[in-house]
Amino acid sequence: MIFRQLFDSESSTYSYLLGDEETRQAVLIDSVLGSTDQTLMLLEQLNLTLCIALDTHTHADHITGLGALRDRTGCTTMMGEQALASCLTANFKDGDQIAVGNIKLEVIYSPGHTDDSYSFYLPSETGGMLFSGDTLLIRGTGRTDFQNGDARQQYNSLFNRLLQLPDSCTLYPGHDYKGWTLSTIGEEKRNNPRLQIANQADYVALMDSLDLPTPKLMDISVPANQACGDTQ
Repeated sequence: MIFRQLFDSESSTYSYLLGDEETRQAVLIDSVLGSTDQTLMLLEQLNLTLCIALDTHTHADHITGLGALRDRTGCTTMMGEQALASCLTANFKDGDQIAVGNIKLEVIYSPGHTDDSYSFYLPSETGGMLFSGDTLLIRGTGRTDFQNGDARQQYNSLFNRLLQLPDSCTLYPGHDYKGWTLSTIGEEKRNNPRLQIANQADYVALMDSLDLPTPKLMDISVPANQACGDTQ
């Protein structure tokens, strides 16, 4: 498999390109509008055809590249069935499988950060790869104080879904603000301070105690992302 991790420095967003070496088909997770030209150049250099572009959730801190990629490549655009975007080609739901060539992503509904949050798991004999969006971060978890976020739901998404994956599973989050690029499920169980709690009530109390600023692009990003990145 061809794999690239892309980084948008303005929003500290990670995008992930997965390409099948046999068919040369590719899927892109969590695109950024401002990185569209770079993404298209990379696809050309790697001799890949973008078949599917998908977002883990409706982002509040950057504008998605879904619409631009659809218009310039003809790719299928996808988000979860809870997403309010009406411009998508298709929606996915918990338990679905997204296949591009020999790459088969398992869809995991992981609400809490937002009510339309999903993660994607690519299994393998060595533990696989988890693309967790903003649900599970490296040494952190996604905030739960806007966009129908819910700390109780996030606790369930974390402890009953994502943390049940193999400890050796490599974690690829949607953001990082300190220079980390990857982790593992086992490493986060041991070292993530937000996971060192006794129960759901303690997790809710922890998340409710956070005093975080509103994302600076939220008022622009959310409506634009409900239109697949159209800012008009």
